[in-house]
Amino acid sequence: MSNQLMKYLPGYYKTSQVIANITDVENSEIQQFKTSLDNTLNQFFVDLADTSLDRWEKELGIPVNKNKDIKYRRSVIKSKIRGQGTITINLIKNVAESYSNGEVEVTENNSNYLFTITFVGTKGIPPNMDDLKNAIEDIKPAHLGFTFEYTYNTYQYLSQFTHADLALYTHTDLREVI
Repeated sequence: MSNQLMKYLPGYYKTSQVIANITDVENSEIQQFKTSLDNTLNQFFVDLADTSLDRWEKELGIPVNKNKDIKYRRSVIKSKIRGQGTITINLIKNVAESYSNGEVEVTENNSNYLFTITFVGTKGIPPNMDDLKNAIEDIKPAHLGFTFEYTYNTYQYLSQFTHADLALYTHTDLREVI
């Protein structure tokens, strides 16, 4: 890294090895401080936090489990934050999308006191379904039920491929990946 501090000093210091050494050390300290400051600021944003996730979880009443993946822990925290306030279709949609990492549609069936969450941006069953179910249970009104619908590849969609093309994939891949 070039010495950024030298450009702020008078020209006659450019040939001084003592000043170059001093500013090299100061430059290094400033960069360490900047990195530390950036890391501290990151802890205030769920998508960037790492060392403060347990604080976020405690604040929101989420059990702390440091063995779980950071991305997973972030998605639970974001869901809990999104799940606060008045319950709307948009709120349920936001919570479900934070777990599935894909687009969802929420359809109301008021006459049956039910709503359906359809995963349209993710094929197959998304990960974290147990946690998503718990999050939906926490935010939905007690009198409403809910169901999930998953998206898979259809036979009609797969019919565009030859048998040789499809033979390269497992049944699960054919349903969820291609």
